[in-house]
Amino acid sequence: MVAVPERWRFTVDEYHRMAEAGILTEDDRVELIDGEIVRMSPIGDPHIASVNRCNRTLSRAVGDRALVSIQNPINLDPYNEPEPDVALLRPRADDYARGKPGPADILLVIEVADTTLDYDRKTKLPRYGVAGIREAWLLDLQGDALDVHREPRDDGYALVRRYRRGEWVRPAAFPDVELAVEDLLPPADETAGR
Repeated sequence: MVAVPERWRFTVDEYHRMAEAGILTEDDRVELIDGEIVRMSPIGDPHIASVNRCNRTLSRAVGDRALVSIQNPINLDPYNEPEPDVALLRPRADDYARGKPGPADILLVIEVADTTLDYDRKTKLPRYGVAGIREAWLLDLQGDALDVHREPRDDGYALVRRYRRGEWVRPAAFPDVELAVEDLLPPADETAGR
């Protein structure tokens, strides 16, 4: 019989205890994915611009009907606590002071991807679908497009549609809201030459 080494998977609780003990600090750009602590990539200027544009556009569009959460952790299950770039959350009187949002609280999650495109598409987005988050958007800065993922299932999402500049998209949770794709992407001159 040959023994096969088994990886240790941290739970969200253990991950939080590491922060409480000072092993991880607020300055550590990390998230918990499948029980592993993953270092997040540095954020470039086009990424910053896109997150800022999403924040402004969504805040104006949904008003008090949702809370726009920027680069804050969400709790998917005992082994996953990612930090999406943007999340639209159900309003709650405590603004989530008594606990991080879970799948039932999340109306939309958005990842902005430049250098992390493959990781976001193949690792993070499927976890959102498995957790039952009804809609996830991937702002593909390399492709200058928005990929909308809907109909969560046990391996990700059943429906994916690509939108480009000049097109409009409606969040499933707010069918009365129509957003211009170019209002979410960085200004066109920032993505030229990619």
